[in-house]
Amino acid sequence: MVDLDLTGLKCPLPVLKARKALRGYDEGAEVRIRVTDPRAPGDFKALCDTVGHAMVSEERDGDGKILTLRVHKA
Repeated sequence: MVDLDLTGLKCPLPVLKARKALRGYDEGAEVRIRVTDPRAPGDFKALCDTVGHAMVSEERDGDGKILTLRVHKA
């Protein structure tokens, strides 16, 4: 599994940086992405719908500030 730490970035940077990084991984790769932007879940769902990746999970940390998304690259 690959980890991307995109915490501290505001929309649209997290999804743009993740999209660029995903291009470099093989099909079937699973990427764990950490974000703090509250708009990120919708942006990542739209990305997955657009390019065919699958959103595997969304999980917030204990204080709810950091969201960890797992994306399976198509």
